[in-house]
Amino acid sequence: MSQAPQSSDRQKVIAVISKPDRPELCEVLPPLEKWLLERNYSVVMDEESAAYFSATTVIPRGQLAERAPDLALVLGGDGTLLSATRAVAKAGTLILGVNLGTLGFMTELALADLYPALEAIEKQKYLVDSRSMLEGLLIRDGETVVTHPALKEVVVSKGAIARLNHFELFVDAEFVSSYRADALIIATPTGSTAYSLGAGGPILNPDVDAFVLTPVSPHGLTHRPVVVRDTVEIEIHVKTGKEEAYLSFDGQVGTPVRDGDIVRCVKSEHCARLLRFHKTFFEVLATKLKWGER
Repeated sequence: MSQAPQSSDRQKVIAVISKPDRPELCEVLPPLEKWLLERNYSVVMDEESAAYFSATTVIPRGQLAERAPDLALVLGGDGTLLSATRAVAKAGTLILGVNLGTLGFMTELALADLYPALEAIEKQKYLVDSRSMLEGLLIRDGETVVTHPALKEVVVSKGAIARLNHFELFVDAEFVSSYRADALIIATPTGSTAYSLGAGGPILNPDVDAFVLTPVSPHGLTHRPVVVRDTVEIEIHVKTGKEEAYLSFDGQVGTPVRDGDIVRCVKSEHCARLLRFHKTFFEVLATKLKWGER
Protein backbone atom coordinates (compact mmCIF):
# COMPACT_ATOMS: atom_id res chain seq x y z
CA MET A 1 0.00 0.00 0.00
CA SER A 2 1.29 3.46 -0.86
CA GLN A 3 0.27 7.07 -0.46
CA ALA A 4 -1.15 9.23 -3.24
CA PRO A 5 1.45 10.57 -5.69
CA GLN A 6 2.35 14.21 -6.07
CA SER A 7 0.35 16.34 -8.52
CA SER A 8 1.45 17.20 -12.06
CA ASP A 9 0.64 20.08 -14.42
CA ARG A 10 0.16 17.66 -17.35
CA GLN A 11 -3.44 17.23 -18.50
CA LYS A 12 -4.59 14.00 -16.92
CA VAL A 13 -6.20 11.20 -18.91
CA ILE A 14 -9.15 9.37 -17.37
CA ALA A 15 -10.44 6.15 -18.89
CA VAL A 16 -14.04 5.09 -18.24
CA ILE A 17 -14.72 1.35 -18.44
CA SER A 18 -18.25 0.02 -18.08
CA LYS A 19 -20.13 -3.21 -17.68
CA PRO A 20 -22.58 -4.00 -20.50
CA ASP A 21 -26.33 -4.22 -19.97
CA ARG A 22 -26.66 -1.89 -16.99
CA PRO A 23 -29.52 0.51 -17.89
CA GLU A 24 -28.67 2.93 -15.08
CA LEU A 25 -25.46 3.85 -16.89
CA CYS A 26 -27.52 5.69 -19.53
CA GLU A 27 -28.18 8.26 -16.81
CA VAL A 28 -24.75 8.08 -15.16
CA LEU A 29 -22.26 8.35 -18.00
CA PRO A 30 -23.30 11.59 -19.81
CA PRO A 31 -23.06 13.80 -16.68
CA LEU A 32 -19.89 11.98 -15.62
CA GLU A 33 -18.15 12.80 -18.91
CA LYS A 34 -19.40 16.40 -18.66
CA TRP A 35 -18.09 16.73 -15.09
CA LEU A 36 -14.66 15.42 -16.10
CA LEU A 37 -14.37 17.58 -19.22
CA GLU A 38 -15.32 20.70 -17.27
CA ARG A 39 -12.32 20.02 -15.03
CA ASN A 40 -9.97 19.78 -18.00
CA TYR A 41 -9.49 16.03 -17.93
CA SER A 42 -8.90 14.19 -21.18
CA VAL A 43 -11.61 11.51 -21.17
CA VAL A 44 -11.54 8.25 -23.11
CA MET A 45 -14.27 5.62 -22.93
CA ASP A 46 -14.29 2.00 -23.95
CA GLU A 47 -16.80 0.71 -26.49
CA GLU A 48 -18.96 -0.77 -23.73
CA SER A 49 -19.38 2.72 -22.22
CA ALA A 50 -20.09 4.26 -25.63
CA ALA A 51 -23.02 1.87 -26.08
CA TYR A 52 -24.95 3.95 -23.52
CA PHE A 53 -24.50 7.40 -25.09
CA SER A 54 -22.51 9.36 -27.70
CA ALA A 55 -19.17 9.58 -25.94
CA THR A 56 -16.64 12.15 -27.12
CA THR A 57 -13.65 9.80 -27.47
CA VAL A 58 -14.06 6.02 -27.79
CA ILE A 59 -11.20 3.52 -27.73
CA PRO A 60 -11.40 -0.30 -27.61
CA ARG A 61 -10.66 -1.55 -24.11
CA GLY A 62 -7.61 -3.48 -25.25
CA GLN A 63 -6.02 -0.27 -26.57
CA LEU A 64 -6.61 1.97 -23.54
CA ALA A 65 -3.12 1.40 -22.14
CA GLU A 66 -1.67 3.08 -25.24
CA ARG A 67 -3.19 6.35 -24.00
CA ALA A 68 -1.43 5.90 -20.61
CA PRO A 69 -4.47 6.90 -18.53
CA ASP A 70 -3.74 8.28 -15.08
CA LEU A 71 -7.00 6.88 -13.72
CA ALA A 72 -9.45 4.21 -14.84
CA LEU A 73 -13.02 4.53 -13.55
CA VAL A 74 -14.52 1.05 -13.66
CA LEU A 75 -18.32 0.98 -13.45
CA GLY A 76 -19.51 -2.56 -12.86
CA GLY A 77 -18.52 -5.42 -10.60
CA ASP A 78 -15.40 -7.43 -9.91
CA GLY A 79 -15.58 -9.06 -13.33
CA THR A 80 -15.45 -5.70 -15.09
CA LEU A 81 -12.60 -4.63 -12.84
CA LEU A 82 -10.63 -7.78 -13.67
CA SER A 83 -11.01 -7.09 -17.39
CA ALA A 84 -10.06 -3.45 -16.91
CA THR A 85 -6.99 -4.35 -14.88
CA ARG A 86 -5.64 -6.69 -17.54
CA ALA A 87 -6.13 -3.85 -20.04
CA VAL A 88 -4.45 -0.97 -18.19
CA ALA A 89 -2.13 -2.40 -15.51
CA LYS A 90 0.88 -2.28 -17.84
CA ALA A 91 0.43 1.51 -18.06
CA GLY A 92 0.65 1.90 -14.26
CA THR A 93 -2.88 3.31 -14.20
CA LEU A 94 -4.69 3.93 -10.92
CA ILE A 95 -7.97 1.98 -10.86
CA LEU A 96 -11.16 2.93 -9.04
CA GLY A 97 -13.89 0.30 -8.97
CA VAL A 98 -17.48 1.50 -8.64
CA ASN A 99 -19.77 -1.34 -7.59
CA LEU A 100 -22.99 -1.82 -9.58
CA GLY A 101 -23.52 -5.34 -8.29
CA THR A 102 -23.87 -6.97 -4.89
CA LEU A 103 -20.75 -8.78 -3.64
CA GLY A 104 -17.76 -6.90 -5.07
CA PHE A 105 -14.59 -7.64 -3.08
CA MET A 106 -12.56 -5.19 -5.18
CA THR A 107 -15.21 -2.67 -6.27
CA GLU A 108 -15.79 -1.18 -2.83
CA LEU A 109 -17.22 2.19 -3.90
CA ALA A 110 -21.00 2.66 -4.18
CA LEU A 111 -22.33 4.58 -7.18
CA ALA A 112 -23.75 7.25 -4.85
CA ASP A 113 -20.21 7.96 -3.62
CA LEU A 114 -18.69 8.45 -7.09
CA TYR A 115 -18.47 12.25 -7.13
CA PRO A 116 -17.24 12.61 -3.54
CA ALA A 117 -14.56 10.06 -4.45
CA LEU A 118 -13.55 12.03 -7.55
CA GLU A 119 -13.27 15.17 -5.45
CA ALA A 120 -11.11 13.30 -2.95
CA ILE A 121 -8.90 12.11 -5.81
CA GLU A 122 -8.45 15.69 -6.99
CA LYS A 123 -7.23 16.53 -3.47
CA GLN A 124 -5.04 13.37 -3.46
CA LYS A 125 -6.87 12.02 -0.42
CA TYR A 126 -6.68 8.31 -1.13
CA LEU A 127 -4.49 5.25 -0.65
CA VAL A 128 -3.19 2.87 -3.30
CA ASP A 129 -3.30 -0.90 -2.84
CA SER A 130 -0.71 -2.50 -5.13
CA ARG A 131 -1.99 -5.98 -5.97
CA SER A 132 0.39 -8.55 -7.44
CA MET A 133 -0.53 -10.20 -10.73
CA LEU A 134 0.34 -13.45 -12.46
CA GLU A 135 1.79 -13.90 -15.92
CA GLY A 136 0.60 -17.21 -17.38
CA LEU A 137 2.23 -18.91 -20.36
CA LEU A 138 1.05 -21.94 -22.33
CA ILE A 139 4.03 -23.83 -23.74
CA ARG A 140 3.50 -26.41 -26.49
CA ASP A 141 6.33 -28.37 -28.09
CA GLY A 142 8.84 -26.00 -26.57
CA GLU A 143 7.20 -22.83 -27.90
CA THR A 144 5.08 -20.28 -26.04
CA VAL A 145 1.70 -20.15 -27.80
CA VAL A 146 -0.31 -18.09 -25.29
CA THR A 147 0.72 -15.41 -22.79
CA HIS A 148 -1.77 -13.62 -20.57
CA PRO A 149 -1.82 -11.65 -17.31
CA ALA A 150 -4.20 -12.41 -14.45
CA LEU A 151 -5.05 -10.43 -11.35
CA LYS A 152 -6.97 -13.22 -9.66
CA GLU A 153 -6.01 -16.68 -10.85
CA VAL A 154 -4.79 -19.02 -13.55
CA VAL A 155 -6.75 -22.30 -13.71
CA VAL A 156 -6.17 -25.54 -15.58
CA SER A 157 -9.43 -27.48 -15.56
CA LYS A 158 -11.10 -30.40 -17.28
CA GLY A 159 -12.77 -29.97 -20.64
CA ALA A 160 -16.31 -30.86 -21.65
CA ILE A 161 -16.04 -34.51 -20.60
CA ALA A 162 -16.47 -34.98 -16.86
CA ARG A 163 -13.27 -36.89 -16.16
CA LEU A 164 -10.50 -36.08 -13.72
CA ASN A 165 -7.48 -34.41 -15.24
CA HIS A 166 -3.95 -35.52 -14.52
CA PHE A 167 -1.46 -32.78 -13.62
CA GLU A 168 2.13 -32.78 -12.43
CA LEU A 169 3.11 -29.73 -10.38
CA PHE A 170 6.62 -28.27 -10.22
CA VAL A 171 7.89 -25.29 -8.21
CA ASP A 172 11.24 -23.87 -9.30
CA ALA A 173 11.75 -27.08 -11.32
CA GLU A 174 11.27 -29.25 -8.22
CA PHE A 175 8.55 -31.88 -8.45
CA VAL A 176 5.81 -31.25 -5.89
CA SER A 177 3.08 -33.78 -6.60
CA SER A 178 0.98 -35.53 -9.19
CA TYR A 179 -2.72 -34.68 -9.07
CA ARG A 180 -5.87 -36.22 -10.42
CA ALA A 181 -8.44 -33.49 -9.94
CA ASP A 182 -11.15 -31.40 -11.57
CA ALA A 183 -8.78 -28.45 -11.75
CA LEU A 184 -5.64 -26.87 -10.36
CA ILE A 185 -5.73 -23.18 -9.34
CA ILE A 186 -2.78 -20.81 -9.11
CA ALA A 187 -4.18 -17.84 -7.17
CA THR A 188 -2.79 -14.47 -6.19
CA PRO A 189 -3.66 -12.98 -2.79
CA THR A 190 -6.48 -11.11 -4.57
CA GLY A 191 -7.70 -14.42 -6.02
CA SER A 192 -7.53 -16.16 -2.65
CA THR A 193 -11.06 -14.93 -1.91
CA ALA A 194 -12.44 -16.26 -5.22
CA TYR A 195 -12.42 -19.77 -6.78
CA SER A 196 -9.57 -20.90 -4.52
CA LEU A 197 -11.58 -20.02 -1.40
CA GLY A 198 -14.53 -22.07 -2.66
CA ALA A 199 -12.17 -25.02 -3.19
CA GLY A 200 -10.93 -24.86 0.40
CA GLY A 201 -7.95 -22.56 -0.01
CA PRO A 202 -6.81 -20.01 2.60
CA ILE A 203 -7.50 -16.27 2.53
CA LEU A 204 -4.33 -14.23 2.01
CA ASN A 205 -3.98 -10.59 2.93
CA PRO A 206 -3.39 -8.69 -0.34
CA ASP A 207 0.07 -7.51 0.75
CA VAL A 208 1.38 -11.04 1.35
CA ASP A 209 4.09 -11.93 -1.19
CA ALA A 210 2.72 -15.37 -2.01
CA PHE A 211 0.63 -17.50 -4.35
CA VAL A 212 -1.79 -20.30 -3.45
CA LEU A 213 -1.77 -23.63 -5.30
CA THR A 214 -5.21 -25.19 -4.81
CA PRO A 215 -6.45 -28.48 -6.28
CA VAL A 216 -10.18 -28.72 -6.95
CA SER A 217 -11.84 -31.96 -5.83
CA PRO A 218 -8.59 -33.98 -5.89
CA HIS A 219 -8.78 -37.77 -6.02
CA GLY A 220 -6.21 -38.02 -3.23
CA LEU A 221 -7.64 -36.96 0.13
CA THR A 222 -4.20 -35.83 1.35
CA HIS A 223 -3.84 -33.22 -1.39
CA ARG A 224 -4.30 -29.80 0.18
CA PRO A 225 -3.68 -26.18 -0.86
CA VAL A 226 -0.06 -25.05 -0.72
CA VAL A 227 1.22 -21.48 -0.23
CA VAL A 228 4.49 -20.53 -1.98
CA ARG A 229 6.51 -17.34 -2.33
CA ASP A 230 5.56 -15.22 -5.32
CA THR A 231 9.17 -15.24 -6.54
CA VAL A 232 9.00 -18.88 -7.64
CA GLU A 233 8.31 -20.28 -11.09
CA ILE A 234 5.32 -22.63 -11.13
CA GLU A 235 4.77 -25.22 -13.83
CA ILE A 236 1.80 -27.49 -14.43
CA HIS A 237 2.54 -30.39 -16.78
CA VAL A 238 -0.71 -31.56 -18.34
CA LYS A 239 -1.23 -35.30 -18.84
CA THR A 240 -4.63 -35.67 -20.48
CA GLY A 241 -4.06 -38.45 -23.00
CA LYS A 242 -6.60 -38.02 -25.78
CA GLU A 243 -8.76 -35.66 -23.74
CA GLU A 244 -8.52 -31.86 -23.70
CA ALA A 245 -8.13 -29.66 -20.65
CA TYR A 246 -8.81 -25.92 -20.49
CA LEU A 247 -6.64 -23.02 -19.38
CA SER A 248 -8.34 -19.85 -18.13
CA PHE A 249 -7.18 -16.46 -16.86
CA ASP A 250 -9.40 -14.75 -14.26
CA GLY A 251 -12.25 -16.92 -15.51
CA GLN A 252 -12.67 -14.62 -18.53
CA VAL A 253 -10.06 -15.53 -21.14
CA GLY A 254 -9.11 -19.09 -22.01
CA THR A 255 -7.81 -21.67 -24.44
CA PRO A 256 -7.87 -25.48 -24.81
CA VAL A 257 -4.88 -27.40 -23.46
CA ARG A 258 -3.49 -30.63 -24.92
CA ASP A 259 -1.61 -33.60 -23.54
CA GLY A 260 2.03 -32.66 -22.98
CA ASP A 261 1.39 -28.92 -22.70
CA ILE A 262 3.08 -26.96 -19.92
CA VAL A 263 1.42 -24.07 -18.10
CA ARG A 264 4.03 -21.79 -16.54
CA CYS A 265 3.15 -19.06 -14.04
CA VAL A 266 5.39 -16.32 -12.68
CA LYS A 267 4.79 -13.03 -10.94
CA SER A 268 4.00 -10.30 -13.46
CA GLU A 269 6.27 -7.29 -13.69
CA HIS A 270 3.10 -5.18 -13.51
CA CYS A 271 0.71 -4.78 -10.59
CA ALA A 272 -2.86 -3.60 -10.20
CA ARG A 273 -2.97 -0.20 -8.47
CA LEU A 274 -6.38 -0.10 -6.79
CA LEU A 275 -7.62 3.05 -5.07
CA ARG A 276 -8.99 2.79 -1.56
CA PHE A 277 -10.50 5.43 0.70
CA HIS A 278 -11.80 4.01 3.95
CA LYS A 279 -12.30 0.28 4.36
CA THR A 280 -9.43 -2.02 5.23
CA PHE A 281 -9.17 -5.54 3.81
CA PHE A 282 -10.58 -7.09 6.97
CA GLU A 283 -13.47 -4.64 7.02
CA VAL A 284 -14.29 -5.68 3.45
CA LEU A 285 -14.15 -9.35 4.47
CA ALA A 286 -16.41 -8.70 7.44
CA THR A 287 -18.93 -6.92 5.20
CA LYS A 288 -18.89 -9.30 2.24
CA LEU A 289 -18.60 -12.59 4.16
CA LYS A 290 -20.90 -11.51 7.01
CA TRP A 291 -18.23 -12.10 9.64
CA GLY A 292 -18.94 -11.00 13.17
CA GLU A 293 -22.74 -10.90 12.76
CA ARG A 294 -24.81 -11.96 15.74
